[in-house]
Amino acid sequence: MEDNINGLINREALFSSETEDYRFPAEPDADDDVILHMRTGKGNAEHVYYVEDNAEVEMSKVLSDELFDYYEYEITVGTDQVLYHFKVVSGQDVCIFNRLGAVDEAQPGFDFKITPGFHTPEWAKGAVMYQIFVDRFCNGDKSNDVETCEYVYIGRPVQRVEDWGRNPSAMDVGYFYGGDLKGVWDKLDYIKSLGVEVIYLNPIFVSPSNHKYDCQDYEHIDPHFGRIVKDGGRLVDENATDNQDAEKYVVRSAGRENLEASDAFFAEFVQEIHRRGMKIILDGVFNHCGSFNKWLDAEEVYKHSGDYEPGAYESKDSPYRSFFHFHDERDQAWPRNTTYDGWWGHDTLPKLNYENSDKLVEYILNVARKWVSPPYSIDGWRLDVAADLGHTSEYNHSFWRRFRQAVKEVNPDVLILAEHYGDPASWLEGDQWDSIMNYDAFMEPVTWFLTGMEKHSDSYNGGLWGDGEAFFNAMKFHMSRMQTNTVMTAMNQLSNHDHSRFLTRTNQMVGRTGTMGPDRAGENIKLCVLREAVVIQMTWPGAPTFYYGDEAGVCGWTDPDSRRTYPWGSEDLELIEFHRYMTGIHKRVPAFRKGSVKPLVAGYQKIAYGRMYENYQAVTVVCNSPEAQTMEIPVWQLGITDDMILGRPILSTEDGYNAGIMMYRVREGILKVNMPSYSAAVFISRPEDFYPVVDSRFADGVGEEK
Repeated sequence: MEDNINGLINREALFSSETEDYRFPAEPDADDDVILHMRTGKGNAEHVYYVEDNAEVEMSKVLSDELFDYYEYEITVGTDQVLYHFKVVSGQDVCIFNRLGAVDEAQPGFDFKITPGFHTPEWAKGAVMYQIFVDRFCNGDKSNDVETCEYVYIGRPVQRVEDWGRNPSAMDVGYFYGGDLKGVWDKLDYIKSLGVEVIYLNPIFVSPSNHKYDCQDYEHIDPHFGRIVKDGGRLVDENATDNQDAEKYVVRSAGRENLEASDAFFAEFVQEIHRRGMKIILDGVFNHCGSFNKWLDAEEVYKHSGDYEPGAYESKDSPYRSFFHFHDERDQAWPRNTTYDGWWGHDTLPKLNYENSDKLVEYILNVARKWVSPPYSIDGWRLDVAADLGHTSEYNHSFWRRFRQAVKEVNPDVLILAEHYGDPASWLEGDQWDSIMNYDAFMEPVTWFLTGMEKHSDSYNGGLWGDGEAFFNAMKFHMSRMQTNTVMTAMNQLSNHDHSRFLTRTNQMVGRTGTMGPDRAGENIKLCVLREAVVIQMTWPGAPTFYYGDEAGVCGWTDPDSRRTYPWGSEDLELIEFHRYMTGIHKRVPAFRKGSVKPLVAGYQKIAYGRMYENYQAVTVVCNSPEAQTMEIPVWQLGITDDMILGRPILSTEDGYNAGIMMYRVREGILKVNMPSYSAAVFISRPEDFYPVVDSRFADGVGEEK
């Protein structure tokens, strides 16, 4: 840890990051002076260099403490992106330090990166979020419920589900449980009590399905989620296959009175969320719409309304014809031209034809502006299948640049967060998205390590289960494809509407509801493993995001079974309290919101990592083994010295959890802890700064008396 006796670089002592502890300002603008820091072991390095474009400049040692030396270099950034890394030299030993950590050779793709002018919203960094699939959360207004046989969806009449506790059916999209925005409003006290700072809603615009990813009208809130002030008209026959007689649905979903009332209700709803100190993100589905959409009107809902211009399905002279790509454009192909492009071939999901319609582009940009503007003033957009929009990669990037400019001109603090699988780097260059739903750099590594399961429960990999090295390697690689300000705002989920519930994955059973049945999703589950996952979620860089009901013990195979209703009245109250306690730790300790992360221990069924921010350090330890393990954690790498006392505010175990501060001492830079089976713990420096009462109790097994 100290003087270099053998001439070798202590690679474990090396550290730098893109956080404000090591780069100030962390998000510089053009022409800003930027101070960069690099840490080495005390007396361990002869030379430290800042390297940019293969040009090396020696850094100056500006500070030393008990464990480390700190080197500094100041640059002035222009308008171009800056890529850099550090080189450390001691005798014949040379080491490169980049976003992967200490490596032997420079790798340009993993350099640190400065993008002048790229700011992600401060409020989103480390924010606790809560995702709600509205139809399944709470029914606050039964008068707006979809009625059985109200209309036909995908060839059959829709059904109203009377039994709130019934599991979703295999053909679930046309079944409605009645959840709505009033239900969410009614539960805002509960949501706030969880420590939630941001509510993310699955789509709420007019749409015929319960998931609403097939938008019918982007300009209005669905009255089935909002308010129905004018009602009436016929239902369809129980054997109907089209919507020729769907009078009631036409009145409800296309009637101006209902649309205006629902929009007004939503404005009040957002104001109430803001009044309680929370923010709200909406789902924007702009790659495709639905066959019910008023621009296409393949179901002739708007034709029957008589209050709208003709859709492109019905008329070749429709003002919206250019919004879709028709393969047969002969005059005789109309009316009812079925040759339009569908996303992945689905005719119920018409793909929007941006490249050939400037009018469509402006419509969608106006939609994006509308909902972030008063009186609605939402705080962010989650973008569905965002990488699929358009027909070419070049156009896709061009569109999202225009989208960012449009919404940021209204409110620079709006969060733009995209659903994305794979390498997101080209969208996270400061001119398109702010961040992503973090599958590759959170959901998948956590799931593989703790359960060995794929995120849909479609496969099991025993080689990845419990592999701590694989966990950190996956995290480091995928996080290195993101700039740190995008990591800090990434949506870190264990479950969501597209994947199996994490609690079901803990049973390590491959299956779906169609093959296994819904009951088996709850067999042999391990709450202790879910608790471990929540501890990681609350202490890893990013915005920890609960999927409604996970905190209450909801199980479920992948979509549609993961869209079960919230179990009001039969929740796991102890599990809810555990989530509350963990959000409290996350929000109380500043290192968890904006700190650097450093792996410390990686073994079989065990990991430990640290977070650092200013003068605070925190350590997360996970033992995913059925046997207890004694772990020795090199906390000196975080700057924790032997004279410091660490507090342990949480220990989750196989049977439950232990809340309350227990004190630990560090010996020769090592924190030695006895971890029970299936456990996770958090340790924090300076516990007296966060907890008003800190007593002198010390843990057993660390050489101290109680």
